[in-house]
Amino acid sequence: MKENEPGIKVGVGAVVFRGGEVLVIRRGKAPFKGKWSIPGGGLLYEERLEDAVRREVAEETGVEIAIGGLIGVFEALPRETGQDGHVVMVDYWAEWIAGAPVAGDDAAEAEFAPLETALSRVCWDVTRTAIASAAKLRNTARTKP
Repeated sequence: MKENEPGIKVGVGAVVFRGGEVLVIRRGKAPFKGKWSIPGGGLLYEERLEDAVRREVAEETGVEIAIGGLIGVFEALPRETGQDGHVVMVDYWAEWIAGAPVAGDDAAEAEFAPLETALSRVCWDVTRTAIASAAKLRNTARTKP
């Protein structure tokens, strides 16, 4: 790493399903303040990825989840997002267990929206890809014997 070069951060996110709906948040802080996304945030030192996902979803929405599986690993590069910093994001799909969505922490709003509405609301193509991939993975997991 070059001197004075910013580090790389690790983030986690979740595509949370409740029936045919997906949990979305309107971001209350940068990056993407005011834009719709999936709940997520930064990994803490010595925190396991799946623990971080459960914590972030609970902090931002008040919703309890059961993790279904890994969607994939995505990157947010400053030159692509217009934001500061390079973030590696590890996204999971999950099922709603309990709780009504209530905005908290970094979220200005939180709600379940139909899948197509969630896909059209989110502001970033990478997030749309994560939601679409999560729906396919969920369907595959649900149809296996």
